[in-house]
Amino acid sequence: MPSQTYRLFERAMRTRKRIVCTYGGCAREICPIILGHSQGDEKALTYQFAGQSRSGLPPDGEWRCLWLAKVSNVQLNDGPWIAGDSHKQPQGCVEDVDIDVNPDSPYQPKRILEATLKDHSGGARRRQQGPKRKKRKRPAA
Repeated sequence: MPSQTYRLFERAMRTRKRIVCTYGGCAREICPIILGHSQGDEKALTYQFAGQSRSGLPPDGEWRCLWLAKVSNVQLNDGPWIAGDSHKQPQGCVEDVDIDVNPDSPYQPKRILEATLKDHSGGARRRQQGPKRKKRKRPAA
C-alpha cells in the first residue's frame, strides 16, 4: 500500500500542482516528474525550482532524486508547472517507474499521466494514456 507521501506526490502529478516540502532539513519547492520504487522503497525524480538545498540551487533550478520516506511537511500548491529542461542522459533515480508525466516516457511506466482535464460537470477528471504502440513498417513495393 502506498504511503501518504506517495499518494500526495501522485495527486500533484495528476493535477499538475507544485509541492512544497521538507527534505534533508531544507524547505524545497518541486514538481514531481517520475514516481516509483528503487530497492523496494518509494522514490521520486523531481525538478526543484525554489527553496533550499545543502548543495545549493542554480537560479534556473535542478533535478533532484528524493527518497519519499525522508520527505515531510508535504503541501500541494498552485502555480506554473516547472519540469526543467530535458535530460541529456537517462534518469537513474527511479528503478521501477510507476508513473511518469512525460507522455513519451521511455521508462515503460505502469501509468502515464497527462494534465487533469475539466469535465462538463465542472469537476476534474483524469486522462490517462496507455503505452504507445509501435507502428509497423510497410514492406517496400
